[in-house]
Amino acid sequence: MPAASQSSRHMRWFIFVLLAVAGLFYVKWYPYYGRAFVAASSHSIGHSILMGDQASAPAPSWSAALGYALAYGNAIWKAMVLGLLLGSGVQALLPVNWVQRVLGGRGFGSVMAGGLFALPGMMCTCCAAPVVVGLRKHQASPGASVAFWLGNTMLNPATLIFTGFVLGWNWTLLRVLLSVPMVFGLGYLANRMTTSSPRVPTELLPTEPEPRSLAEVGKRWAQIFVRMTVRLIPEYVVIVLLLGAVRAWMFPHIGPAMGDPWFWIVALSLAGMLFVIPTAGEVPIVQAMLALGLGGGPAAALLMTLPPVSLPSLAMLWRSFPARLLVAIAAAVVGFGVLAGALASLLGLH
Repeated sequence: MPAASQSSRHMRWFIFVLLAVAGLFYVKWYPYYGRAFVAASSHSIGHSILMGDQASAPAPSWSAALGYALAYGNAIWKAMVLGLLLGSGVQALLPVNWVQRVLGGRGFGSVMAGGLFALPGMMCTCCAAPVVVGLRKHQASPGASVAFWLGNTMLNPATLIFTGFVLGWNWTLLRVLLSVPMVFGLGYLANRMTTSSPRVPTELLPTEPEPRSLAEVGKRWAQIFVRMTVRLIPEYVVIVLLLGAVRAWMFPHIGPAMGDPWFWIVALSLAGMLFVIPTAGEVPIVQAMLALGLGGGPAAALLMTLPPVSLPSLAMLWRSFPARLLVAIAAAVVGFGVLAGALASLLGLH
């Protein structure tokens, strides 16, 4: 490889690592470090974004839609910008052969790597989605990409700490015990489900030739960033507005009468899988619902299903994975929610 090309590749690596470290420190690591002390001292990390201090969400309306979208957007916009920068940066800065070598295998090794790479990210499901798009564009395997996507939320070290301080360490233990098989098991399943698939999604056709100069890299990065933003954000905003408007239909009035019946465990598992929240938003939601009298079973179902996927993140990734795989992942997340609810009821968590 010519010396100039080798120097350009090293510089691209430096830029990407610098962006990832500086961006995550500013958006995630430093804020969450301070938030952990708040959680430890006050046993709270804020109000429920779903319904505030009320026993139910506001009735469906344009006001309810806009109110939730603004509150949610204020909580995640920095992470979304970082996710778009990293997702486009993967395509513009990282060598395709490196991504293929580390994350492109169909064995469990690439799944493990994808899950481990997710640990420092700590992003919500929608903010991680642009990075997953970038990884898939660079031929990361479905399994590694799914493990990275789910691992950002379910193996988030900060959220696990918040859960322990706010809800109790028994809740953290339950979440960890189910999150590990969710992340790595569904990643492995993704590779198995797509091994024999003859169709290559249009989104994943071979990328453009690797740029040689930093000027070409910068131009390509900007083009990919704009293209991803234009494609992903409009549909994302529309779905967030829709979910914000109808959240009163998805999450009923909370009270002691709900108890722990199977109906509510299943219903809230499905609602939690579809709904969208910011990182760690499930912790104050579950705390508020438990305080209003929700049973431990439905609460555990929400703890497991609110973070990993959502209708907006599924829509953002529908070009990057076969539809049947996304449906299978969504169904499996609901299943993990039902299992969490059953275990919480059996163990008497409250």
